[in-house]
Amino acid sequence: MISSNQIREMFLKYFNDNDHKIVPSSSLIPFNDPNLLFTNAGMNQFKDIFLGNESRPYKRASSSQKCMRVSGKHNDFKDVGHSMRHHTFFEMLGNFSFGDYFKKDAIHFAWELLTKRFGLDPGRLWVTVFREDDDAWNIWHTQESIPTNKILRLDEADNFWAMGDTGPCGPCSELHYDFGQSPVPNHGECDLTCSCGRWVEVWNLVFMQYNRDTAGTLNPLPSPSIDTGMGFERIATILQNKTSNYDTDLFQPLLREIGSICNMEYSTDPNNDVSMRIIADHARAATFVIGDGQYPGNDKRGYVLRKIMRRAMVHGKRLGIDQPFIYRVSGSVVELMKEAYPELVAARETIARVIKQEEDSFAGTLGEGLKDFNERAGKLKAAGIRSLPGEEAFFLYDTRGLPLEIIEDLAQENGLVVDEAGFTKAFELQRERSRQAYLSGKIREEVAQAIFDEKTRFAGYGIEGALKAQVRAIIVDGERAENIEAGQNGELVLDATPFYAEAGGQVGDAGFINKGVVRARVTDTIYRGTTITHIIQMEAGSLQLGDEVEACVNLDKRSLTMKNHTATHLLQAALKNVLGPQIKQAGSLVSPDRLRFDFTHYAALSKAEIEKVEDLVNQQIWRNACVETTVMDLDSAMKSGAVALFGEKYQENVRVVEVPGFSKELCGGTHVPATGTIGLFKIAGEGGIAAGIRRIEALTGPSALARFRSDEQILELIQGEYKVVRQEIPALIEKLQEQVRDLQRQNSDLKAQSARTNLGSMLSQAKTIGSVKVVAGIVPSADRASLRNFADELKHKLVSGVVVLGTPQDGKPALVVMVTSDLCKQISAGQVIKQIAPVVGGAGGGKPELAEAGGKDSSKLADAIEYSYSVIEKLLEK
Repeated sequence: MISSNQIREMFLKYFNDNDHKIVPSSSLIPFNDPNLLFTNAGMNQFKDIFLGNESRPYKRASSSQKCMRVSGKHNDFKDVGHSMRHHTFFEMLGNFSFGDYFKKDAIHFAWELLTKRFGLDPGRLWVTVFREDDDAWNIWHTQESIPTNKILRLDEADNFWAMGDTGPCGPCSELHYDFGQSPVPNHGECDLTCSCGRWVEVWNLVFMQYNRDTAGTLNPLPSPSIDTGMGFERIATILQNKTSNYDTDLFQPLLREIGSICNMEYSTDPNNDVSMRIIADHARAATFVIGDGQYPGNDKRGYVLRKIMRRAMVHGKRLGIDQPFIYRVSGSVVELMKEAYPELVAARETIARVIKQEEDSFAGTLGEGLKDFNERAGKLKAAGIRSLPGEEAFFLYDTRGLPLEIIEDLAQENGLVVDEAGFTKAFELQRERSRQAYLSGKIREEVAQAIFDEKTRFAGYGIEGALKAQVRAIIVDGERAENIEAGQNGELVLDATPFYAEAGGQVGDAGFINKGVVRARVTDTIYRGTTITHIIQMEAGSLQLGDEVEACVNLDKRSLTMKNHTATHLLQAALKNVLGPQIKQAGSLVSPDRLRFDFTHYAALSKAEIEKVEDLVNQQIWRNACVETTVMDLDSAMKSGAVALFGEKYQENVRVVEVPGFSKELCGGTHVPATGTIGLFKIAGEGGIAAGIRRIEALTGPSALARFRSDEQILELIQGEYKVVRQEIPALIEKLQEQVRDLQRQNSDLKAQSARTNLGSMLSQAKTIGSVKVVAGIVPSADRASLRNFADELKHKLVSGVVVLGTPQDGKPALVVMVTSDLCKQISAGQVIKQIAPVVGGAGGGKPELAEAGGKDSSKLADAIEYSYSVIEKLLEK
């Protein structure tokens, strides 16, 4: 059977052979498109090319793109698990033409690949075209010899694609595969418009040939383009002779792993199968999203990820899984997908840690939420009510933390429907209450609009002294005020300010706002819309609306921040020089004491690359180049070669900051007048923060000097303590590490010897319950692996019997149960562990021959061991 990896490779090789540039999948997090929740199509990363906003050195491209469809019109969330072909995460294979080839070649490529390279039976393939697209119809019929009865003309809803209400659009043509018969019993004959499951859309070819204007008129594009998308999981199903995506090698290993965790086999129970499919799909989604740097949270993307993970947890609960398990499935996802996406391997530990932490934090909430739902559902059904009131659904959502989709699933299983209108009303009421709070949760919306309704003039470039300004607004305790007194905290809005408000990664300025002896300390400066507001602590006197004041920036802090900001520009230019022009900024922090720069890159920087970057930046510092700033229109700035922040939205006129011959960026921040002012640049750390995203921490000026002095002190301390010269320190460290390893090995050996001595005592004290020998006891010092090994030794010495061992393990008890194979039908290790684990405040599970558990209360370990005897006795009585 052809593997999924081979299918992906064949697709990309075919288009590579046809002069396409093979472009790696972009991140699931669309950094350059704030309006898109997740990357949901192969064309997303080429959107700016199709719109004419970007050009690349190739006209043809092909990719296998990671995609998520969990919101908006492309939302398969509710169908996952129930459908055999819908997923939250999936891969989209695609080929693209940017004004190069058009319909004839796109159609030929698709047909040749499917029928010649993949070897599909042409008789199983059907084609749809837009009802008015005679060109496509004729090409399919005359060029590829498709019979006329197998080319269907469909309406705009099915076969016309548009990027939006206006902009590029065009007809599309779809290839559908006929499985031959419907999976629905006694279904009868149907065509490809039927949703019974007999037919599956394989490939969609979009012919971008028009530009729709605001009047709805379709104007021909000067350079028509091609955008195609093939569902990877679907073509794998077909080529592997399956009827369900979940029967392919993309999912079967995951379903086997889930089955081993819950001690069930896939395809033996329809209801359990749905839960296992949901867990498999959602584990894939969570693994890839976290791998790309998005963690569970309450923001839009974070909440969707959390919702996916929690739904999987609910279905794990239904399968009897009481301990964290999705993180284990994620490891299988990494193993399965690492050939195509090697970045998952580097992120494996982070992915597992994030998932397990979410599982741990939701465990208690899930139990309470399910209990609450079941109580409410029971009362409703007893009263003959078949609708869950919207207010109750919202309580489960808002207070119990159950996503609406999970509530709907639970309601459906209990013969209930959710009052969605009532839920929406309750949701809107809550959102309105939240909306009443300003960003900090204090300022009412109407007050905020009245205060922050105009743009503040920033007059802080090149400022060296105080700026005279007028107080336009005062906010105290979240409300508009006429004055602010000594001892109060609040916010001040001036008609103009020299204080830089936090933006573009640069922190806000601090300083003072004075009026004679009246003194307000400015602790931070931020934007409220387009208004700059100063966060203040009144130290002396009082300020009134309309007062004339002097705004004094803390120039020492500003100067240090300026050094780091200009150094950040030099750093980005140096990275592009060393690593390549594809480097793009993905985030930054510019503060007085340090700078942080996040950027797109596929691998860790080598020591040589780091040194080269440092050398380039310091060379620019030491040549003391003048830092030039110019205001120009955006188009002119971009044409001049200025670097823009990936995904940032800019005004018509922009500020360009340039170090001639080396760096040129769009930037509204404050900078040093000449690079020599920075003094010194030193990288303090480099590492990955997400798949394809690296982070550099660096120091300049006084902070860099302090770092060198600190390092010098550490080296001097080591030299003095161990009486070695500096050059011998690495060898000394290696020698000490080897000594530590030797001691650790000796310690482990002693512990093992001590434990084995106890094993003999345990074996001699084995109890007989019925006719079954049971060895149970505590191993004082052992990790989980050692505990398993000891249990296995005892099991083999018993020949026939049950072994129950526990260890305190530094306050976090661990339990293991082993049963010899001849007794598994009478006694299951999993059943024993599930009953004794709660004694130590834990949970566990496993197979009939081996089960493990962890706990929280080591003081109850002896009780758990003792309880195991009665548990085994009851199981034997059955």
